[in-house]
Amino acid sequence: MLTLGLASPAVAQIYSWRDADGKLVLSDQPRLDRGAMNTYAVAGASSVRATKPLVPSLKSARYDASINEHSRRMGVSADLVRAVIQVESAFNPSALSTKGAMGLMQLMPATAMELGVNNPFEPDQNIRGGVAYLKRLLVRYDHKVELALAAYNAGMGNVEKYGAVPPFKETQAYVKTITGAAPSATRAPSRIIYKWMELVAGKPVTRYSNKAPATGAYEVVSSRLRP
Repeated sequence: MLTLGLASPAVAQIYSWRDADGKLVLSDQPRLDRGAMNTYAVAGASSVRATKPLVPSLKSARYDASINEHSRRMGVSADLVRAVIQVESAFNPSALSTKGAMGLMQLMPATAMELGVNNPFEPDQNIRGGVAYLKRLLVRYDHKVELALAAYNAGMGNVEKYGAVPPFKETQAYVKTITGAAPSATRAPSRIIYKWMELVAGKPVTRYSNKAPATGAYEVVSSRLRP
């Protein structure tokens, strides 16, 4: 949420429009892509609270197809993935951290290799790997989004050491920023069904379960969230 604070309760301009997902956006700043929007004069603006767009649409739009496809396949909230990318790299596919994390979702070399990401700076590969890793953490922590995000930022060892979001300012701010930008993602799933293929007597057999297989590729074919 973005709180609008002005020096005086005088009239201020509030802008509204629909984003790419059809969600209503309210902001004290006009949209960056100069698309259609409405504007309102609001008195006493110091008490107005307005939503802030998750990311400028011009930055994220080029990656929406990959985000939506890999999020759907893995049963992860697309809004959560967008929020992670915004915080990790600000949608810069060439981002490289001082610790060696690479690309949009800032994959470490060992993680990228394990996930089969040959070129971490190629956006679709990076998103595929990042979503798969985020899904792994969500499953590990029983879909507790805050713990999965903390592990993404600070490592699983620190989450398990403290049994909660570690008491690191960076990690706590990281979790708060992302969950604030994608609040619907914090709702735990009531049912997830996984689908994968196994070889039985040399023949492929389709398997379904409410638990992901221990190894190998799988697809989420049903995912519902608690209201």
